[in-house]
Amino acid sequence: MRTYAIGLSVLALAASTLTQAQTNSKVGVINIQSALVSTKDGQKAAGELESKSQPKRKTIEAKQSDINGLKDQLQKGQNALSETAKTQLIRDIDVKTKSLNRDMEDAQAELDADQQKVLQELGGRMMAVIDKYAKDNGYTLILDVSSPQTPVLFASNTIDITKDIIDLYDKNAGTGAATPTATKPAMSNPAPMRPAPVTPRPVTPAPQPKPAVVK
Repeated sequence: MRTYAIGLSVLALAASTLTQAQTNSKVGVINIQSALVSTKDGQKAAGELESKSQPKRKTIEAKQSDINGLKDQLQKGQNALSETAKTQLIRDIDVKTKSLNRDMEDAQAELDADQQKVLQELGGRMMAVIDKYAKDNGYTLILDVSSPQTPVLFASNTIDITKDIIDLYDKNAGTGAATPTATKPAMSNPAPMRPAPVTPRPVTPAPQPKPAVVK
């Protein structure tokens, strides 16, 4: 019985210690996605990506307009155009559509690669700022609430450090005060800083007309 009582005392002491440790822990939350795009570097990078993608977007929109014009021509000329003219229009639409879809895929792949490069650079600097902020302010845990995989159902605004991190990042930008270390905490992948969509949806070829019946 005495051994059982001692065991209960040990368990009670352990539970009390764990509760005290949890009480003394300082937890913060941050929206990494919002923080990245709200910094001066993030806004500048987004603007540069937008400017870089603009020429290709205009080219793609022009090709799309050309295809739409051919489709309208085909539709309006169903009764007036010869079968040869219709066949030629369908071929032109098909060729231009395939070319447009390839251009769209290439443009999107290039944009994704540019965004990934920017996010890696900004993410490394951001993690260095978060690491320094956490150590300077005694945080034991910081959660990224922008990720749907983070099991946070509720977080008080009083523990949201997003604005503090943005301000600290901008303050240290260009000063070298916060640079990425060799090892840093893992950061969940934020949503891309995507400018306006580069391309419309893929275009489907025009339907083939029924062949003329020779009497």
